[in-house]
Amino acid sequence: MTRQELIHQIRQKKSFLCIGLDTDLNKIPRHLLKEDDPIFAFNKQIIDATADICVAYKPNLAFYESMGVQGWESLQKTIDYIPKDIFTIADAKRGDIGNTSKMYAQAFFEKMKFDSVTVAPYMGADSVLPFMEFKNKWVILLALTSNPGSADFQQLSVQQGESKLYEKVLETSTQWGNDQNLMYVVGATQAEALAEIRKIIPSHFLLVPGVGAQGGSLEEVVRYGMNDDVGLLVNSSRGIIYASQGEDFAAAAQSEAKKLQLAMAKYL
Repeated sequence: MTRQELIHQIRQKKSFLCIGLDTDLNKIPRHLLKEDDPIFAFNKQIIDATADICVAYKPNLAFYESMGVQGWESLQKTIDYIPKDIFTIADAKRGDIGNTSKMYAQAFFEKMKFDSVTVAPYMGADSVLPFMEFKNKWVILLALTSNPGSADFQQLSVQQGESKLYEKVLETSTQWGNDQNLMYVVGATQAEALAEIRKIIPSHFLLVPGVGAQGGSLEEVVRYGMNDDVGLLVNSSRGIIYASQGEDFAAAAQSEAKKLQLAMAKYL
């Protein structure tokens, strides 16, 4: 998907909502366990209920990989079912070097047909550049995450205290790609840092997890992070997909997604 196609979806739907499909067999409604593929049955109903509200879906691959072959099959069926005009994110956090990264890129972009994949930058350019070779595909680079452990490395001062490590990641990585194929992960609980981040990458899209169950503020994310093209994909996972444990789970997910979309529409 191109940048302009993504922006068109945002403007058309008045939404920059990304829904995380962190589908856990232990958390889905019990009545679905009788299905041949409970994970896909759950995802299918969530997608049916929310596809006109969100602009992106983000399966977290750990939830599928943990189930082995069956999980991969559920994931592929999910990706095939998502409407083609909705942006898809493989939340895989890959980050190896050379041919290994190339194989990861082929898996997610050519075989599974994802639009984007999350990548860890710790090993540098040669772990990221192989993902950049695919037309109309995106790398979403981890920059500043929501978890408390982000302080262990990401926020360390470098260059005699002139900048932090995550800022160096932003500055350096802009040489590898551009705002047509490179996004960044910035956690919603780090919203105030978005003002400084926007000075470094004013036009790139940001994937912002942490709104909802993790306590991030949509208002602050918009205040500090929005640009002229919106430039935000705000993710919510548990707060939407697990809004109900009953047979009404899809309707409950739709209701929670709609609340976020209506809040977003005020800024568009």
